[in-house]
Amino acid sequence: MTLLTSTADVIRVLTDNKTIAVIGFHRDTVKPAHYVPEYMHRQGYSVIPVNPSLAARGESFFGQKAVSTLAEIVTPVDVVEVFRRSDKVHDHLADILAMNPLPKVVWLQLGIRDDATAQELAAHGIDVIQDRCMLADHRALL
Repeated sequence: MTLLTSTADVIRVLTDNKTIAVIGFHRDTVKPAHYVPEYMHRQGYSVIPVNPSLAARGESFFGQKAVSTLAEIVTPVDVVEVFRRSDKVHDHLADILAMNPLPKVVWLQLGIRDDATAQELAAHGIDVIQDRCMLADHRALL
């Protein structure tokens, strides 16, 4: 697969993929790591929060129980959305590649970029979007 940058590719990802696992999900409603996934949920997407602290407390959001790792998710995930600093993205590579089936797309939220990890994901057949806001793209393009 490849690194996606075109508007047509972003539209295809947002149209064809309805299950999103959110690494770095935050419970604070004023943080992008909460309100972006919340917006996507309101648009009809299934959103699975991935946050070890929230999972340890048994918290649920948008009808989904928070999980500590992607490995705990029992349903296929279309998109893994990452809300972690760029220097932390690589820490999640093994967890992403251990998913079965693999996600179709890994989306690094606005301000997040890791070219080396993106190349590794692409080499495993996973499309990658970097440094883009899913909420802004959804509002602007759909």
